[in-house]
Amino acid sequence: MVDELVLLLHALLVRHRALSIENSQLMEQLRFLVCERATLLRQVRPPPSCPVPFPETFGGENGRLPEFIVQTTSYMLVNENRFCNDAMKVAFLISLLKGEAEEWVLPYIEMDSPILLDYRAFLDEMKQFFSWDDDEDDEEEENDFY
Repeated sequence: MVDELVLLLHALLVRHRALSIENSQLMEQLRFLVCERATLLRQVRPPPSCPVPFPETFGGENGRLPEFIVQTTSYMLVNENRFCNDAMKVAFLISLLKGEAEEWVLPYIEMDSPILLDYRAFLDEMKQFFSWDDDEDDEEEENDFY
C-alpha cells in the first residue's frame, strides 16, 4: 500500500513538473503575442491628420459587429498602404479583439489556420460566429428602399 502511494506521489510530481514547464512555455508565448499586438498597434496608429478615427475594440457584443467592420474597413481603406495584403488586414482585426471575440480567435491562431491569411474568409467566420446575417441586412435595406 505504501509503495503504491509512493509511486502515485512520484507520478503526480512528474506530471506537476511537466505541467509547470508547459505553463511557463504558454506564458512566454502569451507575452510574445502581447508584444506583437502592441507592435502592430503602434504601426497602424493613424497619423495626426488621418480623417478616419482609429477603430474601437470589439468584444463580441451583440449588434456591434457591423459597426466594427465598418470602422476597420474604413480605416484600412484610408491607410491602404499599411494593409497591403489579407494577412495584415486579419492581423489588424485580431489586434482589436477583446473578451469573447479574442477567445473566439485563439483556436485559429493556435492551429495556424489558413483563414488568418484570407481576409474575406475571416470576416465570414466572424459574421457566422457572432450571428450577423448579410441576407437579413439586405432584406431590411430592400424593405426600407421600397
